[in-house]
Amino acid sequence: MSKERHRTLSRRERQMMDILYQRGRASAAEIHQALPDPPSYSAVRAKLRVLEEKGHVRHEEESLHYVYLPTLPRETARRSALRHMVSTFFDGSVEQTVAALLDLSAARLAKDDLDRISVLIEEAKNEGESK
Repeated sequence: MSKERHRTLSRRERQMMDILYQRGRASAAEIHQALPDPPSYSAVRAKLRVLEEKGHVRHEEESLHYVYLPTLPRETARRSALRHMVSTFFDGSVEQTVAALLDLSAARLAKDDLDRISVLIEEAKNEGESK
């Protein structure tokens, strides 16, 4: 299995990871209960094994059952997912990615949000000039 395959998550796997990040730790039963339109309990357990094989979760034994925890901090996982999205859908172009995000949300962005984005862009420009 390629390294990229280890990072890629299916929709259901992302839902399960979201539950784990929200709770910090959860049993298969708790994850099963929290999933929208849940598959069978055994399917949840199978997906947890896959997530463990991919290196996204680990388990600890508590009171005769496993409790699952994310292996990476949420921010690290976000950055990895974003890098994957940029390379997969935008040919590695950050400019195209930002343009698409702004196009999707321009009508909903408040002036304060746009001001914060402008500040981040200025900081990135200054950082680029200093390198």
